[in-house]
Amino acid sequence: MFLQKIQEPIFLKKKILVYIYRLDLLPPHFSGNKWFKLKYNLENAKKQKKNTLLSFGGAYSNHIYTLAKLSKAYNFNAIGIIRGEKNTPLNPILSFAQKSGMHLTYLDRATYKQKHTPPFIKTLKKQFGDFYYIPEGGSNVWAVKGSKEIINQISLPWDYICTPCGTAGTLAGLVVGAPSKKKILGFAVLKNASFLKNDTHRLLKAYEQTFHTPLNHHTFDINLNYHFGGYAKKNTLLTHFITNFIKKHHIPIEYIYTGKMLYGIYDLANKNFFPPNTTILALHTGGLYYTQKFE
Repeated sequence: MFLQKIQEPIFLKKKILVYIYRLDLLPPHFSGNKWFKLKYNLENAKKQKKNTLLSFGGAYSNHIYTLAKLSKAYNFNAIGIIRGEKNTPLNPILSFAQKSGMHLTYLDRATYKQKHTPPFIKTLKKQFGDFYYIPEGGSNVWAVKGSKEIINQISLPWDYICTPCGTAGTLAGLVVGAPSKKKILGFAVLKNASFLKNDTHRLLKAYEQTFHTPLNHHTFDINLNYHFGGYAKKNTLLTHFITNFIKKHHIPIEYIYTGKMLYGIYDLANKNFFPPNTTILALHTGGLYYTQKFE
């Protein structure tokens, strides 16, 4: 249902098949891959009888948007810790989050880097009281469990699955869920993201320990070359590519996640990265808030 073949002369020339798996077609309530990353976090929070969810994100975070939306739908209080200074008027992402009932607070970038440390979390609990902690991007072992389910919905045989990569949660879930000998390729959407490989391995180890499930060896990699200057950055080359892609294929994409990944796939195909007679699945992770009218 969500698979759409991408017909392009370059793919025909290189003898590869490219399909886009469109999580953007899920009902808006599910918000692409973010639902898979958050569903078991919400379930776990309820089991722990937590009434408040707290998480982190940048000013244009898909995660913050979706967490605000789901918190309202499932009757949680929500706190969003936003990287950087507050700018008014709020951008559409943060405006929506605030209108959905999320309490927003802001941290300078230096302090924000401490977001995962136990002393800092302890400080936040003194400030906000008890809460269920969800890391930036929602990427923890529960996100891996949820993202694993994306694979279960795909019946088409494939050789590569590609995904945008911001915090490695979706990537790790795909690694866990993929059949052996398949290749998983992430496309970093932020600059200086070499740490994402270590983060992926950390999430995979946590999954093994939490669910007592030894994982088969899978080949995964993260390409660092298509960030276009950093998170939420773009240039005329990327903008031109996205405009032409939407016009030709009638698939809405944005410049923060899916657009960067697709540009990378086209460029790698042109450079003979993918062997002939292989099938590539590109994961459209949603995140179309940048092109849509906000509720």
